[in-house]
Amino acid sequence: MTGKGQGFGFGLGKMKELAEAFKKAQQVQEGAKRLQEELEQMEIQGESGGGLVKVIVSGNQEPKRVEISPDALAEGADVLSDLVTAAMKEAYNKSTATMRERMEDLTSGLELPGFQ
Repeated sequence: MTGKGQGFGFGLGKMKELAEAFKKAQQVQEGAKRLQEELEQMEIQGESGGGLVKVIVSGNQEPKRVEISPDALAEGADVLSDLVTAAMKEAYNKSTATMRERMEDLTSGLELPGFQ
């Protein structure tokens, strides 16, 4: 044993790079928390039948409400069921696309060492 510490093979530059990566990761984590709050407050609408049925969900796909026009009731249960399903799909797709876009914005420019 020579008495000299071998360390972990990290040079000073690597430590600085790692510290920067942790700082960026912390910023992303804070941004993600804000984003989650934003998504919960959003109202994203899907509709079908030319607006006969509207489904509103949050930015993280939580159902908020369904609006059904009295005219849609005259279409009968089967048609109404299809209209609600179509409006739900549209609202869900818009919501997931919004979430994906916001997450990409949040993480763009983030370069973690060893993860490129």
